[in-house]
Amino acid sequence: MGAKHRNLWRWLAVAAALALGGFWAGEHLGTRPPSEAGAVRPLGQPLPPAPAGSEVLTPDEQVNVRIYKQAAPSVANIITRAVQYDFFLNPVPVEGAGSGFVIDTAGHILTDYHVIAGASSIEVVLGNGTRFPARLVGGDERNDIALLEIKPGNHKLVPLVLGDAKKLQVGQKVLAIGNPFGFQSTLVTGVVSALGRTVRTSPNTFIEDAIQTDAPINRGNSGGPMLDTQGHVVGINTAIYSPSGSSGITGIGFAIPINTARRLVNDLLQYGKIRRAVLGISQALPLWPGLAQALGLPVQRGLLIEEVADGSPAARAGIRGGNRMVVVGLQQMLIGGDVLAAVDGQDIASQMDLALALNQKRPGDKVTLTIYRGGQKMEVGVTLGES
Repeated sequence: MGAKHRNLWRWLAVAAALALGGFWAGEHLGTRPPSEAGAVRPLGQPLPPAPAGSEVLTPDEQVNVRIYKQAAPSVANIITRAVQYDFFLNPVPVEGAGSGFVIDTAGHILTDYHVIAGASSIEVVLGNGTRFPARLVGGDERNDIALLEIKPGNHKLVPLVLGDAKKLQVGQKVLAIGNPFGFQSTLVTGVVSALGRTVRTSPNTFIEDAIQTDAPINRGNSGGPMLDTQGHVVGINTAIYSPSGSSGITGIGFAIPINTARRLVNDLLQYGKIRRAVLGISQALPLWPGLAQALGLPVQRGLLIEEVADGSPAARAGIRGGNRMVVVGLQQMLIGGDVLAAVDGQDIASQMDLALALNQKRPGDKVTLTIYRGGQKMEVGVTLGES
């Protein structure tokens, strides 16, 4: 047989070997032997031991593991039950879920207001699986904060340490623990993407100075803690913006700064309610350039004050509401009142702007209103009241 034919038969033999189970061919083709090349392992045979050193964690992994072990037992799964009515007015029980976390050894749990809104009963399941019935101490719908209380009995609670959101920096690592889609004690990580956002969550609610993050915040994470790498709570996860309804790759998450929550919780524990500062402007209309020009007003942006509540701080300071009714287009409005342009130098162009200007104020605080009356600019001092 000539060399040409011998080579042909050799290649045919190699092809046959590959078809019958490549590990034999590998050995004879000069590659790694079966023991090193991933030979077929019979089912049920244990995996080989991990190579030495594979259990060593990176510094970043060590932080993740430490924070999770430290915080997860204090993160709660909050289960709510409510009754809704169907089309035929038949009662239908509805169950909801969210997250929260322990803030003291007395049994207080901090969460989002929207997690427990409308609930007829609330149950708290801690990270170790212990269940407790909970009661609502109080809440603030505007800032989306709620405080619950459980009776821990002989169970020792380990509260999370509340940090300072004002010290956060964009790019700083944050971690979130919660119960997305009902999967309890889930850890996700990311960075602070932006600070100081104002996020409107409904016509009457907003998050002021919100913390924006790329950490995957999904349904069920609401109310859970956002932690820094020291394990301190810097925010409360509350909302996502996503075309798909979950954060994942395309969405971004927002958290309420813990400083806001701390102030509101102190009110609830000390007074049993939120002490909200009020000005007393009961009705006002946002200006736009066309309306301002039609009414001959000296400014194009601001709030045209229509009504001032009797006996309110604004009334005592001499702020004036409208005195005559007109129809502009299809809308009735009271005109002739003051135009509110700013509060403590902060421009006011809508009711939301006014709410934001007063949100961090306390009853008894003094503010300076910039108003226009009859074409004249005035500065008026007002001592805020309490709602």
